[in-house]
Amino acid sequence: MSNLRFRPAVHSLPRYVPGKSAPGAVKISSNEMPTPPSPAVLEAVARELETINRYPDLTAAPLREALGERFGVGSDQVCVGTGSSAILVAALSTVCQPGTRVVFPWRSFESYPIAVPSVGGEATPVALLPDGSHDLVGMRQAITADTVAVILCSPNNPTGPALTFEEIASFVAAVPDDVMIIVDEAYIDFATKPGVRSAVPLIEAHPNVVVMRTFSKAHALAGLRVGYAIGETEVIGAIQALLVPFGVNSLAQAGALASLKDAEAVDSGVARIVAERERIVPALRALGYDIPDTQSNFYLLRGSVHGLVEASARAGLIVRPFREGVRVSVGSREQNDLFLSVATQFARVEGIGK
Repeated sequence: MSNLRFRPAVHSLPRYVPGKSAPGAVKISSNEMPTPPSPAVLEAVARELETINRYPDLTAAPLREALGERFGVGSDQVCVGTGSSAILVAALSTVCQPGTRVVFPWRSFESYPIAVPSVGGEATPVALLPDGSHDLVGMRQAITADTVAVILCSPNNPTGPALTFEEIASFVAAVPDDVMIIVDEAYIDFATKPGVRSAVPLIEAHPNVVVMRTFSKAHALAGLRVGYAIGETEVIGAIQALLVPFGVNSLAQAGALASLKDAEAVDSGVARIVAERERIVPALRALGYDIPDTQSNFYLLRGSVHGLVEASARAGLIVRPFREGVRVSVGSREQNDLFLSVATQFARVEGIGK
């Protein structure tokens, strides 16, 4: 046993639990894209191997410039880190200290209850509504004088519903302007619900808004770990100051830049996932499964269906159990058909929907 004097909060931190894997099994549990990025992206990453003896750009300036152009903001309004989880910790670190509180929906992304206490804050989780969406009224009521940040997750992981731009705008207008509002848009590229779009335009009038996004999902670059935040210049500067220097390696920067330039390939990959989602989810609901509206590349089968985890494993599929149900990532057509056959048999045996 070590004699180090750990902070008490470290021992009590929940541990992030990644989706399991097994030899020979197909993992549809971590919301990854089922296929690699385009050849142009792979070639860009391969070329960068020739210069890995050199440090990457300190703040990923070329990537920040490209993202600024993409979203119509200055490059000084963008910071890049090793996945959106790193951005989250840095953002919260700018405002959290002992005695301060952070409001977030629950259940939602597992990093939230880990990140908040890790930077000295206290968590204020607010239960989702019965349909799996954010209780924005409850979240606003949970804000006190000690609250320094609020997190919105749209679409929400692991339930799937997304907030419309108007819902977010109304919420932002009702929150004190000295409270940081972090809008996590990791999955927004898959959203098709009318009115759902990025909250980035809110930043100009509300400098307390920070939008987090990632290359891990729609861009199929989960293994490269590239996340970014967009916000007001001073806010982004503060977050940048707390990010690890040279944190985003040169391969990741090259891949992300190439992916931004190959928008057609990204859009095509997203369209395939959305089409599969719209095919599979109604079929599962017809079997009697309770699935909230999902605007993402996953869906959640709610209720007492945890036997699906073992049933899927026997068929060579790894899915993700939560207390609230089982989350399944939308995979290839073949993977989705295999899970549908497993779910069909499970529904018959267990009497789902009867």
